[in-house]
Amino acid sequence: MEHDWRPTASIETLRERARLLARVRTFFAERDVLEVETPVLGHGGSTDPHLASLSLEASTPAGRERLWLQTSPEFHMKRLLAAGSGPIFQLARSFRDGEVGRHHNLEFTMLEWYRPGFTLSALIDETQALIRHVLGRDPGPCRQRRYRELFRDALDLDPFTSPLAALRARAETVGKLSMRDADRDGCLDLLMSLAIEPELGQGGVDVVVDYPASQAALARKHRDPEDGMAVAARFEVYWQGVELANGYDELTDIEEQAARFVEDNRERQRLGCGEVDADIRLLAALEAGMPSGSGVALGLDRLIQLALGKTSVAEVMAFATPRC
Repeated sequence: MEHDWRPTASIETLRERARLLARVRTFFAERDVLEVETPVLGHGGSTDPHLASLSLEASTPAGRERLWLQTSPEFHMKRLLAAGSGPIFQLARSFRDGEVGRHHNLEFTMLEWYRPGFTLSALIDETQALIRHVLGRDPGPCRQRRYRELFRDALDLDPFTSPLAALRARAETVGKLSMRDADRDGCLDLLMSLAIEPELGQGGVDVVVDYPASQAALARKHRDPEDGMAVAARFEVYWQGVELANGYDELTDIEEQAARFVEDNRERQRLGCGEVDADIRLLAALEAGMPSGSGVALGLDRLIQLALGKTSVAEVMAFATPRC
């Protein structure tokens, strides 16, 4: 059997990638944001039911232990924030099982940064500035869109108030598969990814805000200005139909964070995808006191792919998953 040893990206592309990574570092150096490095392995993983974590067993001073490959550097970086680091960023190797495609790879580079004291609006502005700086050109105007507004315009459905039966019926039509047992978020995720996302970021940068409260992940919640419903204090950034970044007004309440870990694992059990060890050291950091502020994770391989006009992230990685 022939084994292709060659890189999935050309050497010239890897030179261009290095140039863009240098731009990222320059951007944060000019803003006095500290670059940090945190572990790829941790005692806790992501309990998010929508993420598939990878784990391994290793010999440690405590004996044989299960360690988790990090889906993002978030938990360790928040521990640094609680220790008084101030604003920080990281170019982190991250891992998510089963995610291989044009815009996905099992192992990838996450650009993540945290800004104590920043409002979500200020972080949205900085994220746009970072994207423009890395691209070295104008991607077009920035437009802010409410999640609810997108569903009404594209599908004539209200994601918060439309009956679940109506969401399932539309999701079945759009996805061409049975959604009989799907919950509300499952239907919304399918409709968002297939009917709405491809149209976002065309002719400019689109920032989506006010997601359902059930999709808050590690974000605070606030009230929808329209009717007072709880919504997630988060945003996502799209360009050319591709999701690039996901930002939060970060949750700092230890009791709510602990409750979300428990609820996440209950949902994972219901979905049959197995529990993940919660990060108890993050809870200890929150108890010690993490400063209020905002943080964002950006898929750097995707941004580089779009910047260089490539068709897949594999073309901007030295060795993508199938050839690693």
